[in-house]
Amino acid sequence: MNDEALLILKDIVKNVPETAYGVERQMLIGDLVARQSQEERVIVKRMFDSFLLRMFEIAASDIDMGGYGSREMIWYRIYGDKKADATLPTFHFDEMNVLVQSILLERQRQFLYENRNLDFSYTIEHDGQMHRYRADTYFDLDQIALNMRAINQTVRSYKNLDFHTNVTRVLSLAHTKEGLILITGITGSGKSTTLDSIVDANNHVIDAHVVIIASPVEYVHKSDRCIIRHREVGRDVLSFKEGAVQALRQDPDIIVIGELRDPDTILTALEITDSGHKVFSTLHTSSAVESIDRIIGEVPPIEQERVRNRLADVLQCVISQKLVPSLDKKRVLAKEVMIATPSVRAAIKNNNTGEIYQMMSESGDIGMVTMEQDLKRLYLAKKISLETVINFANNKRRLQQLLNLVPKGD
Repeated sequence: MNDEALLILKDIVKNVPETAYGVERQMLIGDLVARQSQEERVIVKRMFDSFLLRMFEIAASDIDMGGYGSREMIWYRIYGDKKADATLPTFHFDEMNVLVQSILLERQRQFLYENRNLDFSYTIEHDGQMHRYRADTYFDLDQIALNMRAINQTVRSYKNLDFHTNVTRVLSLAHTKEGLILITGITGSGKSTTLDSIVDANNHVIDAHVVIIASPVEYVHKSDRCIIRHREVGRDVLSFKEGAVQALRQDPDIIVIGELRDPDTILTALEITDSGHKVFSTLHTSSAVESIDRIIGEVPPIEQERVRNRLADVLQCVISQKLVPSLDKKRVLAKEVMIATPSVRAAIKNNNTGEIYQMMSESGDIGMVTMEQDLKRLYLAKKISLETVINFANNKRRLQQLLNLVPKGD
């Protein structure tokens, strides 16, 4: 089947003029792709899907292909390491341009040409199971590149996140009806997995309505005690901001905003939280204090004092996390947790966020923990190496003190 698909790709590429460059070349390729017969489309799709299904065989989280940087090979990320797969076919630039464009709808291709980037979701039905992927396609030196991440088919058990009882109360609608909860971390740190676990936990314990606004929608929850709506940006709603505003008219109890990407979305999230709803969202930050500073710093200076006070009033919890290499050659979750106690709220309002780290480090009895403390815990449990602890710490100086590598008064 792959040989047949490769022949189809080569036949299409023959019709691409040598004089076409850049986006115009991709548009010509898109026109040729659109003229494929249904039979040809199916053959090419099956080859493409075979590369994705291989991810489950080799425990890969991501696949990368296309673009100048791929060296005409297909790459996989396995337990954090990204490597080219020498067992798979190689593709010349235009062959991969055709392959990637073949899985896109016409309107998606047009969006890609205009914006040079496209986020979308992709689904395969195989052996009676639905496999979903989060995808991003973009331009790399005039060629089309693609990354896809496999979306977990099952939700990680909330109990496995090992949160303190106080944190669980904050995350549960059954105990806390309102407030802003942030899950933060760099790309690939498992934010979506943690958020899905929290939504799933609420789904099974309380009768409520959950509206999820995401770009794209990843794990699709099955309504249990909660009715859960999934609204994909660009597909079901035009933007995070519009989805959040519209959600207020949909009688929600929990609103999940996939990401606080811009000042408008941040301000909207604060407003809908202020109206008495429970709101979950994510940020690309590596610590709780950085998350607070980022939100305030994202808005215009004239708005910052108002946002600082509103954030102090509505923030309930910040969970910052990292997936770090474990001794068994896999990855393990390290997390930092900040609960918005009266002292934390006062520090935010007084613009003294630098004091919050110390509050966290001294409040383990109520569920707070710093990244350095959690990395130390994993090290003492013989789950990660000392080198990993040092490499992934946010505050190297504090870590050295925790591990008694330097005197506390030094």
